[in-house]
Amino acid sequence: MNRLSDPWFFQSLSCVLGYDWHSSGTTTVTCGALKEAINPGETGLAIAGGKGKTSTKAPTEIREKGEAFDLSEKSIENLIYSSRMAAKVDNSLVQDGYQLYHHCFFFDERGKWIVIQQGINQKRANARRYHWSIDHKNFVEEPQSSILCDTRLPHVLNMTSIHSDENRKACVDLAKENPERLRRTFLIPVQPKQSRLDSWVGIPNQEQLVMPRSVNWDTLREVYEFQPSGYEELVAFKGVGPSTVRGLSLIAELVYGNRASWEDPVRFNFAFGGKDGVPFPVNRRAMDEAVDILKSGISSSNVRDEEKIRAFRRLRSCVPPIPEFRP
Repeated sequence: MNRLSDPWFFQSLSCVLGYDWHSSGTTTVTCGALKEAINPGETGLAIAGGKGKTSTKAPTEIREKGEAFDLSEKSIENLIYSSRMAAKVDNSLVQDGYQLYHHCFFFDERGKWIVIQQGINQKRANARRYHWSIDHKNFVEEPQSSILCDTRLPHVLNMTSIHSDENRKACVDLAKENPERLRRTFLIPVQPKQSRLDSWVGIPNQEQLVMPRSVNWDTLREVYEFQPSGYEELVAFKGVGPSTVRGLSLIAELVYGNRASWEDPVRFNFAFGGKDGVPFPVNRRAMDEAVDILKSGISSSNVRDEEKIRAFRRLRSCVPPIPEFRP
């Protein structure tokens, strides 16, 4: 599971299985192949969920395979909760416009787990993969080990960022207040004759900063009655989705001045090429520069000469042999 949660190992495994390019299909097919091939009874590793509607079967499959592992009821419920929260975090707390359509939950006979899930952005026509490692600490603050995508967006509401901590606390305080007060305060229309600062700074006719229309006020009333003790309890509450998360974050900034992070948390990308030049042609010069960087790193490393030689051999084995020239 440690290796599968590593994006580089996972992508390498995909290539070994037959992919010679990097695309969204590497995620769904590799996870599907692993689920089909791995026997939990022999390996002590089980895989639940998958692509599309199969992802919704994850809770049932976790229970079935957890019982086969003879896990306690509490452990099984914790695994089901973890599966649900991992999906909710990447759909609601990281608002990057990528809707999850693939969720694979890996767990072993000891109750340890990882998640590999993927979302798609229809407008950009590309996918984004989220890896959760076995050593995750919580569900709120930067729980993913890595996020991969070809695109880094300029503005992404990231409530899992360490820089959103104060905003998260303010969201909990707001959720524990009577929601009718929030509704009256933030849905009052601006008076027709009221001037706005836009006209003074040369930016007329800008949209007002208003609450999302789809905020579930019934859910917020239930949350108010529940009185969550922390942000995880707030997010885990049924009915709290992306709009409610965004609305509370906006109010927290306006009322308390605690701004959330709007930096895209994507950390990894693939550097070179694609199948038949899709999504882009291979840049040979960039590949050569990358090889030179690796060679320099090996040469300057503080290891024995024998280790350097073995490293150079492993690096050389990654390059196809040069065809023999015959006049």
